Amino acid sequence: METTSRVGATAPAPEGGQGFASDRRTVDAYLRAPFPWYGLDEAFTGPRWLMQVGMASDGAVEHGSIGHGDTPSVLHEGVTGEPRDKFTVVVTVAAHPSRRTDDGTGLLEATSVSSAAWLAGVGLLSFTWPGQLDHSLRDDWLEQQTETAWALADDLGGPEWSRLSLPVDGVAADFHYRESEFGWVLAGTTEAGVHLGAYGRGMSAYGLGFAAVGDVSAYA
Repeated sequence: METTSRVGATAPAPEGGQGFASDRRTVDAYLRAPFPWYGLDEAFTGPRWLMQVGMASDGAVEHGSIGHGDTPSVLHEGVTGEPRDKFTVVVTVAAHPSRRTDDGTGLLEATSVSSAAWLAGVGLLSFTWPGQLDHSLRDDWLEQQTETAWALADDLGGPEWSRLSLPVDGVAADFHYRESEFGWVLAGTTEAGVHLGAYGRGMSAYGLGFAAVGDVSAYA
């Protein structure tokens, strides 16, 4: 996929609290980003928290995630009824064309809305566990599902996706949207020069709005 970068795209691990901002270094990484971070707009009044940033091979901040609502816990596949946690995670991805690394020795892939869709899809998977599998087999399952998320992100015009209009900084914007047994995923592009992805469970995507974060350090 030429326009989707996996640079620094490590999905947060739900066990042991990994993937969530726990020290000043993580906050500082968010503050080094040369692009605005996005989260849910002021209509959301619940808890907000930083997760993690992804960096390119040259150390540049490429993307990061901000959580809203309950801290996600692992959902077993096949569980019925209302999920016990309700959350939305917003992924901000720097929008840029392919470019050379700072030392001139390599080429970094371009990012696109597909990049945001893949990161959101993998993020949702990281909080899902097939109940019929033990720990020794989960890595194989996650690898398979990650490749599926990659293929879906590369086909945003395909039948698995629908269109959803949601406000970004108060202006309606189009998003690609899909649902699965694990939750929902959406992705789009903003006028501020970043791509947005989001995923969630227990909170409807249809009533959400997004806005640039004024002070990201307040979410630590």
